[in-house]
Amino acid sequence: MAAVPVLACVARYAAAPARPDGAAARDGGKHDGWAQDAYVWQRQWTPAVTRAIGDSAAGVRAWHVLAAELDRTGQWRDSRVADGPLPSPQRPVVAVFRMDGRLADVDADVLARHVATRVEAWTRQGWQVAGVEIDHDCATSRLADYGRFLDRLRQAMGGRHALWITALPTWMDAPVLPDVLSRADEVVLQVHAVQDPRLGLFNAARAMRWMAQFARLSPRPWHVALPAYGSRVIWGANGGIGAVESETPAMMGDTPDHDELVADPADVARFMTAAQDAPPRGFAGWVWFRLPTGDDRRAWSPGTWRAVMAHRPLTYAMQTRALRDAPGLYDIVVENTGDIDAAPPGTIRVDGACRGAGGRGGYGLEYDARGPWLHRRERMLLAPGVPLLAGWARCDGQGPDVHAGP
Repeated sequence: MAAVPVLACVARYAAAPARPDGAAARDGGKHDGWAQDAYVWQRQWTPAVTRAIGDSAAGVRAWHVLAAELDRTGQWRDSRVADGPLPSPQRPVVAVFRMDGRLADVDADVLARHVATRVEAWTRQGWQVAGVEIDHDCATSRLADYGRFLDRLRQAMGGRHALWITALPTWMDAPVLPDVLSRADEVVLQVHAVQDPRLGLFNAARAMRWMAQFARLSPRPWHVALPAYGSRVIWGANGGIGAVESETPAMMGDTPDHDELVADPADVARFMTAAQDAPPRGFAGWVWFRLPTGDDRRAWSPGTWRAVMAHRPLTYAMQTRALRDAPGLYDIVVENTGDIDAAPPGTIRVDGACRGAGGRGGYGLEYDARGPWLHRRERMLLAPGVPLLAGWARCDGQGPDVHAGP
């Protein structure tokens, strides 16, 4: 077996922010004094979801659990959560109700009845339901109507639970926004996946500007939704978005015209550090989207998520090798030997007396005057300890030398 290690670069991303008042990290989902909640967005709970809740409970203050979705036709789709108590019964739950942004009208009394049904069922299971959250991508032009809807909903709920809402950066130019936000008890500002997918899933500089602007507008305590996931955007024939795959497949088969969007854990960790070092007025903490599980292929690995939450130093290290698979045939393998999900090398040069080569696993084959090389065609994150078959080469002698680059 020929094994040629060629890349083991280590860079540490320190993420140990300190609050201005010097508050120390505490249990119960608070690190350095800042609350950290998490969305449980899976529509059907598998054993992996239940296990992830139990494994991550120490770092989470409250779970924001998707209770039901109201689709564009006005039909409810309830999530199928596990029976019985949560694996972390000491953590409160915020029941989230997702409303399709294309809905023309929603009866607040009808919604309140559905909220009451779901909350009562969860309470009987022993869940500590502390709030109700409305996730509605309302058109900016209809924000005034949305504010009146929230008033009616609060009245229909009878003040039994705190009312949360999500807010979009696109709303911030609307003069009516502060009035709408005042109808809620808590607000979650979404700073990921809110613009054209061509601009990426998350941009730290843009998110920081949105936080500063939102701080001047919100009369309520507010949180920021952070991404711990990726998405696959499938483009339609007309150049528009055909579908988006994230926590559930779009069932469109192998479509060549797509882009993988990822939120880099190191970028998010640095963003958290900067925001917590100089927190904007009213900022109350983070809400992670979404809870990573062992079988969620587009979320961060659970270990990476918990490391970023706890502000632990993050180590990046990649190793690229040529491993003999058969006489004259070699697999080109990349392995993440660090402790953080990270992008594998952008290029892999294949040097040697090779008679053929090919790319796999998101890599494509290119040739130049020096010979074959592999080019990573997709954005991706590789979890620690997970080998990636990036390509193959058919070579004479001792096999190829492989050299990874950015």
